[in-house]
Amino acid sequence: MSASQPPRTADVPTLLVKIFGKDRPGITAGLFDTLAAYSVDVIDIEQVVTRGRIVLCALITAPTAGGTSEGELRATVHSWTESLKLQAEIISGTGDNRPRGSGRSHVTVLGNPLTAESTAVIAASITGTGGNIDRIFRLAKYPVTAVEFAVSGVETEPLRTALATTGSEIGVDVAVVSAGLHRRAQRLVVMDVDSTLIQDEVIELFAAHAGCEAEVAEVTARAMLGELDFEQSLHARVALLAGLDASVVEKVRAEVRLTPGARTLIRTLKRLGYQVGVVSGGFTQVTDALQEQLGLDFAAANTLEIVDGRLTGRVVGEIVDRAGKARLLRRFAAEAGVPLAQTVAIGDGANDLDMLNAAGLGVAFNAKPVVREAAHTAVNVPFLDTVLYLLGITREEVEAADGEDG
Repeated sequence: MSASQPPRTADVPTLLVKIFGKDRPGITAGLFDTLAAYSVDVIDIEQVVTRGRIVLCALITAPTAGGTSEGELRATVHSWTESLKLQAEIISGTGDNRPRGSGRSHVTVLGNPLTAESTAVIAASITGTGGNIDRIFRLAKYPVTAVEFAVSGVETEPLRTALATTGSEIGVDVAVVSAGLHRRAQRLVVMDVDSTLIQDEVIELFAAHAGCEAEVAEVTARAMLGELDFEQSLHARVALLAGLDASVVEKVRAEVRLTPGARTLIRTLKRLGYQVGVVSGGFTQVTDALQEQLGLDFAAANTLEIVDGRLTGRVVGEIVDRAGKARLLRRFAAEAGVPLAQTVAIGDGANDLDMLNAAGLGVAFNAKPVVREAAHTAVNVPFLDTVLYLLGITREEVEAADGEDG
């Protein structure tokens, strides 16, 4: 049958058989064993089990062979379900399901908790754009509740714009990505380091040893908000570190705290064959150690100059600033052989904006307001592995893989 020809079930009588009740082993096999006596064809199947209750739907052709009738099939199915203390509903119709509308997207909603009210608002917003919700399923129940809506009938960009506004208004994280084979392709994921991969601002850790932490923290905050030029602020802050003994590097490395979920995120991505990198306005003295510790494929950052065992208060080499991060994302993608559209960038500060906008999917992670407004999507929970849900990876899959590896 050519692609232009309609399916052979397009105009034939069909039955939607719906079974629901308390789940137990053998229900699915039992239903289809019952239907097999009527020589029907299976067109579609859906099954969901929620808190021990099953809903099983089978779309089948109406019986025609051997002189059997639809009425006989109905009577047999109802008799079988009654014997198992289940309920059945059988609806007559014609042909298959309606084709899904053009424009297909995955909408991931993260809530902690996810309330009925916020779910209603999200669903209404999808409908308001002209979209139709085709399917909903849960990706995770902890540390946040994550659900995914399969939506058709509206293009991804207007849907993303509408839901970004809705999510911001009700305090729920909503991510929208286009559906298609590309979602299953290998990708490159590139993260910022300070306040993203790790909980700290590395320059503030150095500054604490130099006795100027408060002064540096104030300049850092203004730079991340986009109020100061990053390169100028970097030189000003690093100058305050002049004279520190180089042994402070090991102390700072020991003080670095990974963001909750960071190891899980990277471990899972690597299992899937993704390549993972970091770009940082911080320092190679820390990112090189993180690259080795976490098995990262790429790492780039600024480098503190050390002469005669002391920090000079200067940086050497190419400056990694806002434009530099986007440039490095493109470089890493080229080296990894991954199209830019298949990259994911994660960051929190204004100097991450060019990188987030250049990536196929830019994720603002617990970010400043200016970043949340400009990124493709925002995650505002303190668990970095929630990014996995935006890629359609479930918590159960992560835990199963961890269990297999001990």
